[in-house]
Amino acid sequence: MAKLKIRLLRLIVLARRYPGVIAAFGFVSGVASFFLVERHEGFARIIAVVMLLGWVWLVLERVLSDLLAARFGLRLPPTVLRYATQMIHQESLFFALPFFFASTSWNSGQAVFTSGLILAALVALIDPIYYKRLAPRRWLFLTYHTLTLFAVLLVAMPLILHVPTARSYELALGIAVLLAFPSLLGSITVPRWWRGVLVAVLMLALAATGWLARLWVPPATLRLTDMALATAIDDANRAPTHNLVEIDAAQLVAQGLYAYTAIRAPLGLRERVQHVWIHEGREIDRIALDIRGGREEGYRAWTRKQNFPSDPAGRWQVRVLTEDDQMIGTLRFRVRPADAGQ
Repeated sequence: MAKLKIRLLRLIVLARRYPGVIAAFGFVSGVASFFLVERHEGFARIIAVVMLLGWVWLVLERVLSDLLAARFGLRLPPTVLRYATQMIHQESLFFALPFFFASTSWNSGQAVFTSGLILAALVALIDPIYYKRLAPRRWLFLTYHTLTLFAVLLVAMPLILHVPTARSYELALGIAVLLAFPSLLGSITVPRWWRGVLVAVLMLALAATGWLARLWVPPATLRLTDMALATAIDDANRAPTHNLVEIDAAQLVAQGLYAYTAIRAPLGLRERVQHVWIHEGREIDRIALDIRGGREEGYRAWTRKQNFPSDPAGRWQVRVLTEDDQMIGTLRFRVRPADAGQ
């Protein structure tokens, strides 16, 4: 026990003498995790566990610090705690970013969410902004803290627990809101009775905002590796015979159309996705299909639509959505009038 106390004291002395080393370590390990996660999904699971343990420390920081002081007579200096918090933010954001990069539909509102994560990661790397602009503003730091945790949970739960994307979003949102409770309670200085009511209202508002914004959040662990429209599928190769972007209305009605997708998901994850057919901005049909994760090239599956409106000419989309309408990708094609080619 005495040896452990001596080692802890040495670490504290070093941290006080060289505080920038902690920040540098957070930066280097964060950037390294970005590239390593992109290349190896198994490594991503290990990082996910480490990230969640780090967040347990962050949530229980004050309790654990008091326990350390009572048990060993050591009080961690504020500098160490500040840099530890910054390092966890760096690690978390750089861990999550590769997944959101890969799954974002950049021509949709999802680009706003992923761009926000990129901005948050840059803030965590720039000390003058992080400590002078972000940290002193309690409400802003709380928002930043909650967003980072939310992003990590969206990635970690499908990877570790194989929780489907729709359920992961609900759980991640609920956990992030609950863990925001102590910070909200400490930030509001109105009289005691009103404080409880105001905190409850703010938590409900936070949950409602998060739920309504789900269409703008990419399904972090699902991404399209291939997508095509065809009038025929090669069953032997489980692939479309061709890829079309335009089709004649008469041919469409006579032959129908296949929507083919290959979706990459973590090993062990089972998902139900939907092909949503949209004509001139109006939803026409939804066709569900089940996929399984684990295949590097993506799980190959397709749906076929044979019933079309009497006048199918115009612009069409096939949106690939999760069960709670998070967008995985979009296919666009055009239907020519039946006599257009004559």
